[in-house]
Amino acid sequence: MPYARYSPAEVETLGEEIYEQQVRRIVEAENKGKFVVIDIETGEYEVDEDDLQATKRALAKRPNAVLYGLRIGYPTAYTLGGHITMEQG
Repeated sequence: MPYARYSPAEVETLGEEIYEQQVRRIVEAENKGKFVVIDIETGEYEVDEDDLQATKRALAKRPNAVLYGLRIGYPTAYTLGGHITMEQG
């Protein structure tokens, strides 16, 4: 998704920072394997089994939100073939 004020690298960097500093400790224990979608401008987030549903809820709050998403407890959100293993630690 292109954003006028942010490069893809900036969205990723800000999203990761917000997740690590504010969101991870709140969501990780109870939501491993689910998706979190973070508004990088407000820090608000949505968690859901379905990343599209989390995105829709975030955009309902702020239609022009700049969003970053990830799968909780995993190094990547999706795989093409093979399988994903859970992060340790």
